[in-house]
Amino acid sequence: MKPDKSAKSAGKRRKFSPEFKSEAVRLAQSPGQSISNVAKDLGISEGNLRNWIKQAAVDAGIGTSDALTTAAEKQELAALRREIKELRMEREILRKATVFFAKQQM
Repeated sequence: MKPDKSAKSAGKRRKFSPEFKSEAVRLAQSPGQSISNVAKDLGISEGNLRNWIKQAAVDAGIGTSDALTTAAEKQELAALRREIKELRMEREILRKATVFFAKQQM
């Protein structure tokens, strides 16, 4: 199993598919395997693998209450932030239009 190396230069972040991440987590949680060995075998950092394990626990509903949000919650949060940004822009346009038409009435 190989990571999806879309960026080969050292300055860019590598992207890993969800399948790769879940397989890495499964390997790290199998008996007799240490996180450092699995990370080394897969060519990723221990920190990345530990983060993936924590996220997998949260997604499975076994994380702590102050843990990372689930992937679904992250998507919903991103969508809500986009909507807020759009609504603020619309409000600003309406505010400017109100001022414009109020000046024309005078």
